[in-house]
Amino acid sequence: MPELHVLLCSTRPGRAGEPIAHWFVERARAHGGFGVELVDLKALALPPLDEPRHPRLAQYEHEHTKRWSAQVARADAFVMVTPEYNFSSPPALLNAFDYLLHEWAYKPAGFVSYGGVSGGTRSAQMTKQTMTALKMVPLVEAVHIPFFQKLIVDGEFRGDATQEKAVSTMLDELLRWESALRVLRGK
Repeated sequence: MPELHVLLCSTRPGRAGEPIAHWFVERARAHGGFGVELVDLKALALPPLDEPRHPRLAQYEHEHTKRWSAQVARADAFVMVTPEYNFSSPPALLNAFDYLLHEWAYKPAGFVSYGGVSGGTRSAQMTKQTMTALKMVPLVEAVHIPFFQKLIVDGEFRGDATQEKAVSTMLDELLRWESALRVLRGK
């Protein structure tokens, strides 16, 4: 069964991404197409990029980088649970990308983005540019959550029917792309 890693990209105290990520992980597990693991960038606590050699060499010096490399290498697909900061990607996510190169290649990625009126779509669009530089395949299908605050009740995210359908559609596409890209990953 392919491994789906769900990256919780916000690291701020009181972040809304946590209940949204838990909601998505439950649905991904119920989907049944993937083994699902939640990866919290806050818990990962990568410092600003501190490797002396370029990631293309994969000559990592620090233990945190070696652990991160093994984590990303193990995944077959990704979903980014991401807010939008200044019409762009969260700094912790960009930093996590910058640590590695080969480990990201030929893996599909989806988005569960959240924000105000845009539902975090600008963050997803900006992040896709970075992903393509890493040879990842960002999907068109996504879950966008506008005005997310209205859907968090007592600390729990309660998605509506539109978001539920979007989850299923995106996971089905991730599964298709993961299978197609497996050959390029040498699996």
